[in-house]
Amino acid sequence: MMRVQSSRIAGLGHYAPERRVENIEIERQLGLEPGWIERRTGIKARRWAAPDEALTDIAVKAGAAALDDAGIARSDIALTLLATSTPDHLLPPSAPLLAHRLGLSDAGAIDLTGACSGFIYALTLADGFVRTQGKPVLIVAANILSRRINPAERDSAVLFADAAGAVVLTPSGDPDAGILGVDLASSGQHYDLISIPAGGSRQPLTPETDPAELLMTMSDGRMVFSQAVQMMTRCAWRAMQQAETTAADIDRFVPHQANVRIFEAVCDNLGLASSKTVRTIAEFGNSSAATIPLSLSLASKERPFASGERLLMAAAGAGLAGGSIVFGIGER
Repeated sequence: MMRVQSSRIAGLGHYAPERRVENIEIERQLGLEPGWIERRTGIKARRWAAPDEALTDIAVKAGAAALDDAGIARSDIALTLLATSTPDHLLPPSAPLLAHRLGLSDAGAIDLTGACSGFIYALTLADGFVRTQGKPVLIVAANILSRRINPAERDSAVLFADAAGAVVLTPSGDPDAGILGVDLASSGQHYDLISIPAGGSRQPLTPETDPAELLMTMSDGRMVFSQAVQMMTRCAWRAMQQAETTAADIDRFVPHQANVRIFEAVCDNLGLASSKTVRTIAEFGNSSAATIPLSLSLASKERPFASGERLLMAAAGAGLAGGSIVFGIGER
């Protein structure tokens, strides 16, 4: 029997809706000159879900792809973690439905609402579960943010997208696989920088609720930018120190795809070659928690991860909440 020392990525998958929305459509709507969005964000297009697609519909497709890639029995999955800010319903949680639709008959299931950093937190929890329980975990991060965009608000309308990404973690006997370093952070004094004002216990829904209060708002885009750069940089430094890893040792940097200028600034701060950055923002935009597993899946298809590689992941977003992980790739 294998002695579990770590976790390993056994499978990856993703799904992006068919509808591709180019910048020009949004630029015309907001009265922006052609090219404005790409110059400031690096985004050329994004995917938006079809009217009949709900969150679990896109999550199922990414999860199924990851499970097929892993090649393990679905009955082996012991836990399903769904990182999302846009569940099918406010209640009940969507993860049990996702597990049911995937045929994960022996899995616990729970939603995590960590916004843009949701996948970092889910991966941290999943790695710990695999190490202590010796059982596989399915992580799916998915969002349908197109239905929460305020089309009149420039700062948020140009960024957000719909997508799902998934990872299967399984036990490993390789001490150099799985999470080698992790640092998590929060900054509650900036709680209101990115929000959906109504719908919670602070501002419950009533017949008088303004529909605009149910849409995403970003109160200060420049502050979000600066705080994200600081938090991602600080967490990445600490994660690398914990892993006894330098920027030169990192094989690929997989950041949350919020804005190309954010991860370029983080690279500069870390002394990390920008050529190591996995970039999916141009074609897929910002789907919050889904961007990192989406990027992992796409990167693996372009150039499969090799045993011994070290990945640096980092994210920051609403809350503010953020974190960074140094992750070792083991034998698949």
